[in-house]
Amino acid sequence: MRILLLTQVLPFPPDAGPKIKTYHLLQYLAQHHEVTLVSLTRSAAEEEHAQVLRRICSAVHTVRLTRSRGRDAYYLATSMLRGASFLMQRDQCAALDALLRDLTRRQHFDIIHADQLNMAQFAVDLPGGARILDQHNAVWTIVQRMAEHSPYPMRVGLELEARHLRRYEARICARFDGMLVVSQPDQAFLELAAAEAGVRLPPTAIIPIAIDAQGEPPVQRVAQPRTILSMATMFWPPNVDGVLWFAHEVYPLIKAAVPEAEFAVVGARPPAHVRQLAIGDASINVTGYVADPQPFLEAAAALIVPVRAGGGMRVKILEALARGLPIVSTTIGYEGIALQPGEHLLVGDTPEAFAAAVIELLRHPQRGVQLAAAGRMLAERVYDWRVVNPQVEQLYAAVTR
Repeated sequence: MRILLLTQVLPFPPDAGPKIKTYHLLQYLAQHHEVTLVSLTRSAAEEEHAQVLRRICSAVHTVRLTRSRGRDAYYLATSMLRGASFLMQRDQCAALDALLRDLTRRQHFDIIHADQLNMAQFAVDLPGGARILDQHNAVWTIVQRMAEHSPYPMRVGLELEARHLRRYEARICARFDGMLVVSQPDQAFLELAAAEAGVRLPPTAIIPIAIDAQGEPPVQRVAQPRTILSMATMFWPPNVDGVLWFAHEVYPLIKAAVPEAEFAVVGARPPAHVRQLAIGDASINVTGYVADPQPFLEAAAALIVPVRAGGGMRVKILEALARGLPIVSTTIGYEGIALQPGEHLLVGDTPEAFAAAVIELLRHPQRGVQLAAAGRMLAERVYDWRVVNPQVEQLYAAVTR
């Protein structure tokens, strides 16, 4: 097949959740089909990274997306006037529209695959074969959950954006020939939005996010680990919210029980209020981006996922499973992943329960070894890209019959 893949973020290097998901899908598709990749970029460095993808794709095209506070203010104003989603308005790009019209005029594509909701507006009216929307999340639920944990008046603005997104997401999904979701909860949330909007979703396949579990060797951790590790992109609001909740509500309970515990926040672009956590507390280390996280992985008693708002699947959990790390998560944090609390990870939704789970792993390292071994086995069997991605071809075949 000839496949046109549209991505909102260049999927290389695979160093963040959406990029990991899309990179492994691209890796698989390029082995079996003729793939043309079209991606938005935000820097010259990203455009340099595109050279790597040209080795596996038939063609790669990039279009620079420029963002600024001034542009964001304009799109916020226009979204309010139009009753539309700000997040979708701000990614409008005339240059990308023009490129795609030219590509589809010159060449027929059997599949036009829009990766993430942001790219749906560019794909939905293109001529060609079947159009597929790859929903990494039910996006409206992320904003709604953020609203639930936000103070007034921010909560009012987020609730309005969630309503706009819910309506937009349902209506544009209904215009595609097929859809991918990563979990049953996401499918249920999208079906709810579609029912409210009076539309019907297209044929949908639930296909989990895939990682390179077979190619990822398990981490050899120290015998008595004392580090509590958060490893996530720190410019994503749900991750920031989770880290701040953990630092303020949970970590003091852990320190009271295990004074020698340490907290490492590893992830790109931490905002000022996250960096300030380390001021006055020598046991907290906010690193920013780390090229080689191996020392932190080896010292980790637990990887924590204190997420209170989000959707889809947390790739950081899948990668932690593959690396053989014990995990402590909220229920929302591991949503959509086939994990059994107590067998593959520990779960806590209150500060007291979350702290108790971390304390258990700090005091009893062998418990962490048991959880890690079960998680690693599950990752190899269920979430490796070689196992998962053939299912995408099955949806392609169903919508092109």
